[in-house]
Amino acid sequence: MKNNLGAIKEPAREIPIRTQVDVLVVGGGPSGITAAMAAAEDGLRVLLIESRSFVGGNMTIGLPILGFLGQKGNQIIKGLPQKLIDRLAARQAASEHRPCPLHMSLTLVEPESVKTVALEMLRESNVDVLFYTFCAGVVMEGDELKGVIVESKAGREAITAKVIIDCSGDADVAYRSGVPCEYGNDHGGVQPPTLMFCLGGVDTEKLRLSVAKEPRTYLTDFIPAEYFGQNNQFVLVGMRNLVQKAQADGLTLTTERTILITGLRKGEVWVNMTRVNGVNGTDPESLTHGEIEGRKQIYDIQRYLIAYVPGFENAYFLKTAPFLGIRETRRINGLYTMTREDIMGCRHFDDAIAVASYPLDIHHPQGGGCTLEWCGDCYDIPYRSLVPQKIKNLLVAGRCISATHEAMSAIRVMAPCMAMGEAAGRAAKQAVRRNVQPADVDVQQLQQELIGKGAYLRLNKEAAV
Repeated sequence: MKNNLGAIKEPAREIPIRTQVDVLVVGGGPSGITAAMAAAEDGLRVLLIESRSFVGGNMTIGLPILGFLGQKGNQIIKGLPQKLIDRLAARQAASEHRPCPLHMSLTLVEPESVKTVALEMLRESNVDVLFYTFCAGVVMEGDELKGVIVESKAGREAITAKVIIDCSGDADVAYRSGVPCEYGNDHGGVQPPTLMFCLGGVDTEKLRLSVAKEPRTYLTDFIPAEYFGQNNQFVLVGMRNLVQKAQADGLTLTTERTILITGLRKGEVWVNMTRVNGVNGTDPESLTHGEIEGRKQIYDIQRYLIAYVPGFENAYFLKTAPFLGIRETRRINGLYTMTREDIMGCRHFDDAIAVASYPLDIHHPQGGGCTLEWCGDCYDIPYRSLVPQKIKNLLVAGRCISATHEAMSAIRVMAPCMAMGEAAGRAAKQAVRRNVQPADVDVQQLQQELIGKGAYLRLNKEAAV
């Protein structure tokens, strides 16, 4: 909460330049990892900065990766994102891409392995990585972004770069640079965050067979009971009647649905059921409230699962995710803003740099409900949505690209974010090599490079706009 205690005038001072690079990537989540690897591919000096002690972002909090497959079952995210999954799978730390009636597809990953494997791949790509470093400001010359101001144990320093890619998830660099940004829906409401946690000792066989054999008792949302009879590892969403019974019995549960994700390790289940409405992911006091409230909610959720859900009778607490999972904060205003109509109309774009298929998936800013809508096929993500208005030398990738509140709910999941990151990294590389602004990159050349490196695009469509 902002106070009215006035302000302190900080004396002007010189800030040392820590380093100069060709491409700076801010944020080491799913989009940042692929952006950095793509940008460094032919020898540019690339630095990735991350405020935590590890890379991986939301891949490290117990969530499955959603969106590798389209609504017709075809794989639509390939390229560098697939290379990361392949490396994880080689260490038994990732599943295959599994069709899912609700989420289109899910890819299970082992969170701790993501931290190690992604870092290995970055280092093999000759990406410099700097942990424990926050973006605290920007270096501007007119409308050109020349670098960022960072804060760390070493103090306040500057890092300059020819192109900067904002993969912070919160548009931190773009916002500080003066890029116009939006926040939430028309009323300023954002999707609530979740603090994931993991239980061990779960009899997942009993759980899935109970759903398969007693669908009336253990009714799931959109996912037919037969699915659970055929899949040993799964995501379960539903059991609303059990949640209601537990609430009537006095337990405090803030979501309408049971949301469970089996882990890759036997007996482990990640739980996606905490909800803290009203959290502003760009404000430390609000984030702290979210962490505190999320931890408080875990107690009754665990009690609910043990007492009401089959297979959890002997479950025990294992761990909490390392940070609160944020679904939505700022979104930039770019050269094009993706809309609900683009998603539901399966829109093609001449400047497409990724293909996605995940549905509109809005966790309501108020209450514990959720709305999902499917388009029936795939839609493109245009390059223009990664290019911000007003500011030069900057690209944005991940959930904070230029999209409306509704459109963002579809493109925010990790597989599309990784695809956007690869496109941004390759675009930044082209901008540096050709000495042009990101807005002036030859998109057809970018598309051909993406395809040549294994990415999936739908080009030359009559409906392109």
